[in-house]
Amino acid sequence: MKYDISINGNEKLKFNNNVDFCVGTGRMGLALTKEYLDQLKIVQDNIGFKFIRGHGLFCDDIGIYQVYNDTSALDKKPADFPSYKEYFEYLDANGKKSVEYNFTYFDRVVDSYLELNIRPFLELGFMPKKMASGDQTVFYWKGNTTPPADYSKWTDMVKATLRHLIERYGEEEVLAWPIEVWNEPNLPGFWKNADIDEYFKLYELTAKAVKEVNPAFRVGGPAICGGADEKWMKGFLNFLTEKKPPIDFITRHHYTTELPVDKGHYGYAKLMPLDETLQTLRDCRKIIDAYPDYKDLPFYITEFNTSYIPNCPLHDTNLNAAYIARTLAEIGDYVTGYSYWTFGDVFEERGIPFTPFHGGFGLLANGGIQKPTYWTFKFFKDLKENEENCVYRDKNIVIVKTKDGSYKGIAWNLTLETKEQEITFNIKLPQLKGRNCLLVQTVDEATCNPAKLWHDLGEPANPTAQQTELLQAAAKPLYTTTVLQDKSDFALTATRNAVIYFEIKPSPITSDNGFDWDFYDKME
Repeated sequence: MKYDISINGNEKLKFNNNVDFCVGTGRMGLALTKEYLDQLKIVQDNIGFKFIRGHGLFCDDIGIYQVYNDTSALDKKPADFPSYKEYFEYLDANGKKSVEYNFTYFDRVVDSYLELNIRPFLELGFMPKKMASGDQTVFYWKGNTTPPADYSKWTDMVKATLRHLIERYGEEEVLAWPIEVWNEPNLPGFWKNADIDEYFKLYELTAKAVKEVNPAFRVGGPAICGGADEKWMKGFLNFLTEKKPPIDFITRHHYTTELPVDKGHYGYAKLMPLDETLQTLRDCRKIIDAYPDYKDLPFYITEFNTSYIPNCPLHDTNLNAAYIARTLAEIGDYVTGYSYWTFGDVFEERGIPFTPFHGGFGLLANGGIQKPTYWTFKFFKDLKENEENCVYRDKNIVIVKTKDGSYKGIAWNLTLETKEQEITFNIKLPQLKGRNCLLVQTVDEATCNPAKLWHDLGEPANPTAQQTELLQAAAKPLYTTTVLQDKSDFALTATRNAVIYFEIKPSPITSDNGFDWDFYDKME
């Protein structure tokens, strides 16, 4: 397939590129491990997200309100040991009950984030075990997903946590961190019985507690997953209209595959048509806009990916990279900001992964191996600062004009949609003067496909250092260059599921006296 693109450089097309707004993580406690921080550093050094959002802020492994001295398995009477309440809840000198919160691990995590120039997008959840009304949990790490037994204890903890953050990091810093109430309460696994009225209660009391600490905090919800807009998004907006709790933004999640087919450790999910999945975002925005009091609120997708399971091999493929490229080119038309789930594969929802390529959500496989989708994000980040000068955009390519008058762009071939094994883009720009360099980075199934190399090596569950180094090397784009001398037309060829970044820059010869690049070619 071939098609021609001709631009005059004066076009002003809509392109809301907020690719670096936020990225997801697993639970916050994983940030206490070295591999997690090593992976996050790679992502931050090369992409640089503003915020990071994950679960488990109030789970027991962070220990803000933790289980202490579980004596059930000890061959001693519990009376011989201080109980949990005696340790964390006590009567002060005036006979008033007080609570001691422990921020040691939380501070360690936030300190690490700030060192890497990323800030928390605070998801308030899940429930501390000793504060919960029930014993329902989710995931391998058993996050409690029941309402609090005592809402006043919950809101006191929320307020204490926010006050601690302000005291430690400063008001100006912390007030910029968005706050989201819970995660996917429309699913019974994440919120007991998916009780909508109980969530509204949680939201109202929590949002008021947040604003009590400082009215400038931004708080939002309902963080629902897809397929629940009619009941939950409309229900939430009706609740807001009636009760008028504080609200600064609306949140939702976005996944784009059908139910997976299970096979061994893995789930194989089929992708939905991209236009169909983007329509769900258009429809949700319409629902929000139908409420005059809330139509101008920011709308954040606080989780998105293709499959919603962390064991789907799709996530490791070039197909995933091309599908996400098309998504990033358009998602900003309907939402304010979006957060890819997740930055890396240090992730334990279904247990510890068996292999580096196990279908994890991450942009990086374990071992610091960049997946093809990593480069999709890197390429879109490289278009930042110039999105207001978009001169061409369609379902397969986006081109921007830079502030210095040069051009950058990304092209992709989502073969699932195009049905083409190869697309050639014949691009004609306004006349370029002098000597210019066309730099192209290609990510496709032949040039940047570390999962295939891993497969060809025999799928080692625990690669050696040498194998890991080889996989890292195979995870880089192919760089090619072409000199454009007083010309402005060129061609790009995108093979099956390729994502290609290109830029054109002036490149006058500046070598020293006597250097002749073509000397040996002229000898032939």
